[in-house]
Amino acid sequence: MTDTIDALLARRAAAHPDRVAVHGADGRLTYAELDAQAERLAQLLAGSGVRPGDVVALCCERSARSIVMLLAVLKAGAAYLGLDARQPTARRDLILRDASVRVVLADEVSTGGLDGGGYTVIVPGEEQDAAHERPSARPAPHSGSRSGSDRTAYVAYTSGSTGTPKGVCVPHRAVLRLVVDTDFIGVESTDTFLHYAPVAFDASTLEIWGALLNGATLAVAPPGDLSLSELLRFVREERISVMWLTAGLFHRAVDVGLTDLPHLRHLLAGGDTLSVAHVNRAVAALPHTAVTNGYGPTENTTFTTTHTVREPVDGATVPIGRPISGTGVLVLDDRLRPVPDGEPGELYATGEGLAHGYLNSPGTTAERFVANPYADIPGERMYRTGDLVRRQTDGSLEFIGRGDGQVKIRGFRIETGEVVAALTALPGVSRAEVVAQRRGSGDRRLIAYVVGAEGAKPSALEMRRRLTDILPGYAVPALVRVVDELPLTANGKVDRAALERRDTAERPEVNAEYRAPEGRLETAIVGMWSDHLGFDGIGADDDFFELGGHSLMAVTIIAELHQEFGVEISPIDFYFDPSPAGLARSVEKAGVTP
Repeated sequence: MTDTIDALLARRAAAHPDRVAVHGADGRLTYAELDAQAERLAQLLAGSGVRPGDVVALCCERSARSIVMLLAVLKAGAAYLGLDARQPTARRDLILRDASVRVVLADEVSTGGLDGGGYTVIVPGEEQDAAHERPSARPAPHSGSRSGSDRTAYVAYTSGSTGTPKGVCVPHRAVLRLVVDTDFIGVESTDTFLHYAPVAFDASTLEIWGALLNGATLAVAPPGDLSLSELLRFVREERISVMWLTAGLFHRAVDVGLTDLPHLRHLLAGGDTLSVAHVNRAVAALPHTAVTNGYGPTENTTFTTTHTVREPVDGATVPIGRPISGTGVLVLDDRLRPVPDGEPGELYATGEGLAHGYLNSPGTTAERFVANPYADIPGERMYRTGDLVRRQTDGSLEFIGRGDGQVKIRGFRIETGEVVAALTALPGVSRAEVVAQRRGSGDRRLIAYVVGAEGAKPSALEMRRRLTDILPGYAVPALVRVVDELPLTANGKVDRAALERRDTAERPEVNAEYRAPEGRLETAIVGMWSDHLGFDGIGADDDFFELGGHSLMAVTIIAELHQEFGVEISPIDFYFDPSPAGLARSVEKAGVTP
């Protein structure tokens, strides 16, 4: 593949000049108008010193004008970098420095805070007309720069494991492989795509170029955050036929009700694990709509595999499906050997969708983009996703969890994905997330956050009891909290960091009615338990193990009782009467008076 995004779009404009390409709150543009305006802005960029291979940042709200900016950057031979307006200024400045950005394209409302830093801010407007009067002065690519479809189209920054963001360099060929002649969604020229995702996130790649490179129409949602009712009203009024939602937004949209969307023929969701219950409800509510689960890291350009659902899912998880065209997948063990079907292994992606790597980070690139030992052509690479999957008998893939979701609790290795799968398989559970919360003592404990299915009120106590029948004791979360919603990041994924920081001081659900401790012994023991369990309000009759205690903690508490009162308490006595009142009785029995 030797084409580029801008070259293909120019051909679409020549073939269908009067077809509406994009419309938003700031107006609509035909394909001819879009291409011409982008060409004029590209001339302005070249006159401002932008050279092929440069990175040009965009700081703007959703609009038709923002699409002109994207296309202009590509026509100038540069790569675009979408900035997230909600990110902290320090992080934004770090990204701009890392990408060596010298020009920032912005709209009038987004220039706040862009007050220098070694780059020029351009607000496109009437000056484009003046630029159009000047002869073209496009510089040739500098020595060593990439050309054609191998040129970098955009840079998308993702969170790094070290806390420093990483810029993923995505080439034109990878975008074309995603949206041109696809096998997971047949795009028609009569389609209208929703554009809602921020340009800083790769969901926008499918939205924008999926529409424009296939001669369809792109409907740009109004700028700013929309309520779900506002978003769905826009989808209905604009007769959107193709819509992509993050998993978190998809779940919420289903909860609100996906009704009265007669023009929606394809609904795609992804970015995180989809709830079986919500997928089934979406299929039931939208009988004429294909619902697709899309999986893929930014490093392999939005989607690696997809699974389209037209009938209710009867399994415990929604498959992530098979690789899309132009992509291959390998399921390998830690020695890069293929694993048998049905066995878990790490997913590696191959093919045209691979990014070049991480900007200015050759070490991390070499670590994640490795040589493919099974390639027919020497030198081909594969991307190590870090995700654990298993291939089912029908060839589709099932997502298990993150490989780096493995945590150590009390010396035991635990895959949080396994715990999440066990929770979501329980009756009345819609969604769940499990985090390992680090406490002041330095140790960590598993905490599960559960969203109940519609009309259900799952019991945290009952869920922990059921999990003890499914999981090893060390993998049962110390706390299970039932919540109305899971917090989401700006790109719609579950915000695990926010869950790890959440206050868990509230007393969990237990069988015993609350009774305040009485006397010196019960009060002292409740204080010990609070210190170790990490929450307040423990009652004198509360069960230690229902509160999330475990054998190692019990041994520690027995040692503290010995230090405090000079008595030896048998672990058996502790286990037979595991409450502060019961432990106080054991202390009294050992010879300490209240």
